Amino acid sequence: MSKYLITGGNKICGTLSIKGAKNSILPLMVASLLNESISIIHNVPLIADVYTMIDILKSIGCKIDLDDHVLVIDSSNLTFNKIDEGYVKKMRSSIIVLGAMISRLEHVEIYEPGGCAIGKRPIDLHLNSLRKLGIEIEEGAIIDCKRKEIIGSDIILNSPSVGATENIILAAVKAKGITRIYNAAKEPEIEDLQEFVNKMGAKVSGAGSDFIEIQGVDKLDKVEHTVIPDRIAIGTYMVASAITGGYLEVDKIVRPHMEPINNTLIKAGCDIEYTKEGLILKSPKKISAINFLKTDIHPNYPTDMQAQMVALMTLGEGKTIFCETIFENRFMHCKELNKMGADTQVISNHICKVNGVEKLHAAKTTCPDLRGGAALILAALVGEGQSEINNIYHVERGYENIEGVLNNLGANMTKI
Repeated sequence: MSKYLITGGNKICGTLSIKGAKNSILPLMVASLLNESISIIHNVPLIADVYTMIDILKSIGCKIDLDDHVLVIDSSNLTFNKIDEGYVKKMRSSIIVLGAMISRLEHVEIYEPGGCAIGKRPIDLHLNSLRKLGIEIEEGAIIDCKRKEIIGSDIILNSPSVGATENIILAAVKAKGITRIYNAAKEPEIEDLQEFVNKMGAKVSGAGSDFIEIQGVDKLDKVEHTVIPDRIAIGTYMVASAITGGYLEVDKIVRPHMEPINNTLIKAGCDIEYTKEGLILKSPKKISAINFLKTDIHPNYPTDMQAQMVALMTLGEGKTIFCETIFENRFMHCKELNKMGADTQVISNHICKVNGVEKLHAAKTTCPDLRGGAALILAALVGEGQSEINNIYHVERGYENIEGVLNNLGANMTKI
């Protein structure tokens, strides 16, 4: 099992260039099934989840070429209608394969998905939405889906699930008639998916709002697209610079995507200046506690940046209360941070209190999940001594060569 060794004390400074968003590239890869042709995707992050999705798509008959950060997917001939359990158990986002596959094939089987153990992420929203499109679904260890024809429908989501919104779009782009999604997810990755499928010839509108309309079309064509920058990866490295007292220039961002994160960093004392395409972060002399931070759906503060901000607040002057509204088991990193001298108290599944301390020290820790693992890395960058971080597979699911990126910015980090 691989691990990271990090000697703390170095400032994170320099220029950062980040590839496409993890939360965007995966649904785009799945959407490539719809055009029965060639999809060319640029700015692809070379992360474990991308390689898992490549394996999934290859297993059902896609031909795939990945050269540097350019992915070419040929979905002309699908040869298999079942997703192997081993692939699906690796990541929960694999459930979005279902919508695109049932759009292509009349019968699809997929195992229940796995992924990070950050809490219940029930797929009933996905399955009930697909049922409203005329798809017959039998649930069990294997989800068995059959359809004769997909018919457009009005779908009201009980909660604005990103995955369910994506699955509905993927299933409905070639449906008969119009599909309307009420209470849709508004995340930037939904907008990227809309742009991608519309370049194929789909007719999807409203992404970025809570109402999305999909007018079914008969045929889709070849597409070429560049993935949006990864706002979570950028935010993580900005926190790395802030927690170490560094200076960071990011070469390319989408400003509205970054503002929920940046506004919180400004409250922590950071100075952020927007440039023509990117931004510049200057760290404060002393990190300020931000008092209260609540995660919520976009455009509010993202749950995927909660753990990283907890790490920053361990050194904040004062107390910060975190309220996690998306997942009920997303404070697992707190116990690990406490091993490094942090003072965090998990009050409930949704509330955590962080009392700022003067300094952190090195420790041997274990990544509990993807973003929790990132938080441990951030703490280790400023901890006195050499920290050992184990179970780093989780981190590699979402960050491309994180040790190389951080070392280029001044860190002392080794992957063993």
